[in-house]
Amino acid sequence: MVKKKKKQSQMDILLEYYKKNPNRDIKHPEAVDWVTKEWKRQTGKVFRDPDRGIRKLHQNGYLMKIKKGVYRYEPDFVKERLLEDFSPKIKEAIFKRDKYKCVLCGRGRADGVEIQADHKLPKDKGGKATLENGQTLCAQHNFIKKNFGQTTLGKRFFVQLYESAKKSKNKNLIKFCLEVLGVFDKYNIDIDIK
Repeated sequence: MVKKKKKQSQMDILLEYYKKNPNRDIKHPEAVDWVTKEWKRQTGKVFRDPDRGIRKLHQNGYLMKIKKGVYRYEPDFVKERLLEDFSPKIKEAIFKRDKYKCVLCGRGRADGVEIQADHKLPKDKGGKATLENGQTLCAQHNFIKKNFGQTTLGKRFFVQLYESAKKSKNKNLIKFCLEVLGVFDKYNIDIDIK
């Protein structure tokens, strides 16, 4: 009797690539190019979001993040983590508390905008799946937060608001933004503004 080969998931294929290239800093494009070709070869389908898969491998303790967009698989340092997702009950409680609207922009389901339950303190940094650690974000703001982190996102927001206030010559808003940005500086919270 011939044993059927278990079908690999997208995450299996991603991890396979890193395991074949241990102890080496690998930039996203290198891994993404290989995994999308391999997934297409095996299934005939398109691998939709390999970047998210790479981040998830990092969050789950399989990859070390060296810097933005660069990860490394070191077999001796793999630390599988059980990350907590919100239960449907907690997710609904978060949405209800936040009136089914993004806490950043105020848009929500009534506006035809997808909303998501987000961990204020990210799962991979120990954030629990609790009502207190949850917030409602629209898909757009959740994506931005995932790329920048909440504190960095906050500072970026005030930098943009400050630039806008300068253009409109709104002195009160300029003063407000400078005060808030001063607090970021006071606590040495910095970002690369490009």
